[in-house]
Amino acid sequence: MNIDKSSPSDYSELIVVWEESVRATHDFLNEEHISSLKLLILQDYFDAVNLRVAKDDNNRIIGFIGVAETNIEMLFIAPELRVSGIGSMLLKNAIQHQAARKVDVNEQNPDAVGFYQHHGFKVVGRSALDGQNNPFPLLHMELGDIE
Repeated sequence: MNIDKSSPSDYSELIVVWEESVRATHDFLNEEHISSLKLLILQDYFDAVNLRVAKDDNNRIIGFIGVAETNIEMLFIAPELRVSGIGSMLLKNAIQHQAARKVDVNEQNPDAVGFYQHHGFKVVGRSALDGQNNPFPLLHMELGDIE
């Protein structure tokens, strides 16, 4: 497996990973939310972040992370490969090479919250609404001091 920079030619593959991952981990989202987010991601969000992709030995994208400034804006892994270390590799790469230090995590996704806590992120705040003003609370997390 390797981690590479992404390009717009990857977007069709990235959105498949995104949707499969969301359906496996974001059970609080309904079809309308998923469809509207999918459109926003394709039209705006992919272009607004510095994307890195994890590819398997067959050059298939199996996960990706998007960082804007020091904020992790997205981290998604193919559902069949969750808990395989891919997310950790992408996160460590983003911390080392993209200066990632912050992330907003859906409070209703306890696995994601636990993942970031395991990697040294701490909750520093909470918002009752998500970025689209939906009632999906976000936990604001920051990477603690690295010793």
